[in-house]
Amino acid sequence: MTDEEIRAYFLNKPAAWLDFPFGDDVCVFKVKAKMFATLGWEQDAARINLKCDPEEAVMLRDVFDAVKPGYHMNKTHWNTVIIDGSLPAGEIRRMIDNSYALVAKSLRRAERTALEVKFGKPALYGAAQ
Repeated sequence: MTDEEIRAYFLNKPAAWLDFPFGDDVCVFKVKAKMFATLGWEQDAARINLKCDPEEAVMLRDVFDAVKPGYHMNKTHWNTVIIDGSLPAGEIRRMIDNSYALVAKSLRRAERTALEVKFGKPALYGAAQ
C-alpha cells in the first residue's frame, strides 16, 4: 500500500477525520476526539503508528521486521509500522482496522452508541465484534 492509499483507508473509517496537532509533517487520524493512527515520513518511508492489544503488539513485532514499538507512543499499546513494501496490504488494513476498533470501543458510551446507531457495529468493530 502507498501512503496515499493508507491515508484514504484511514479517512474511509466511520467518523474519521484528519488533524495536525503536531505540525504539518504528521497526520493524526481521529475518531471523535481520540487518535487511532498517525502517519509520518522518515528516510523516504511512510510510518504509521497504530494502537494494538499489548500481546498482539509484541507478536507482530516478532513476526514482521517492519513493525516496531510505537515511536513517541506508549510502547505497550502502540506499534510503528514502516511502509517499505515488506508487509502485505491485507495485513496493514487488518492492523488499521484493529487500531480503529480499539479506539472506537474506548469512546464514551454516548459517543460510541451514536456511532453504532449511525454506522452499525460491524463498520466500527469488524465482523467479529
